[in-house]
Amino acid sequence: MADEKEVVKKLQEMFPGGKISCTEARKAAEELGVETREMGELCDEAKLKIYGCELGCF
Repeated sequence: MADEKEVVKKLQEMFPGGKISCTEARKAAEELGVETREMGELCDEAKLKIYGCELGCF
């Protein structure tokens, strides 16, 4: 995984509205080389609200 702070910054750039769907979060995790289980924590740090959770991953 890339540096955590870099990933948080990238997430904020990718989703400036402060919200990310479950589908987008899983896709972003894959693109950024982050495990799905870590993505929820990184989104919290990036102040992103995950909505439309499909599998209960977050």
